[in-house]
Amino acid sequence: MAKSYTVTRKINAGPDRIWALLTDSAAYPSWNPAVVSLEGPVAAGERIKLVSTISPSRTFALSVSDLEPERRMVWSSGMPLGLFRGVRTFALSEAGPGETEFSMTEVYSGPMAGLITRAIPDQTDSFAQFADGLKIAAESDGSAPGSSR
Repeated sequence: MAKSYTVTRKINAGPDRIWALLTDSAAYPSWNPAVVSLEGPVAAGERIKLVSTISPSRTFALSVSDLEPERRMVWSSGMPLGLFRGVRTFALSEAGPGETEFSMTEVYSGPMAGLITRAIPDQTDSFAQFADGLKIAAESDGSAPGSSR
């Protein structure tokens, strides 16, 4: 049984600005209230370590399993033999002049997904915090914390 979470936001910034925020691991805690820390290079084939506010005593080891600059990125993790898998997909698409649609979806799947997802707290608020923080940072004039402008 698969379980998923999705959030979407229209952001008044180009994909280059949003992408810069999504790939700057050290800056995540400054704009993203759902993240305690993110370590490692956000690049194709790399491993990163995420600590979230939803489970601050646990470090999630993730692989950046797919990356298309300024368009799409996938973080994944799981158990051997595909017993459980978590896949988070970030997507950016043009929404109009100077506007980008951002979406983030996480899907849990595998034979043990039903059992494991019962122990995972609801991530609806965490996803909203992530998207809202990204929107605020991307739309800022560059003086806000976490801004790369």
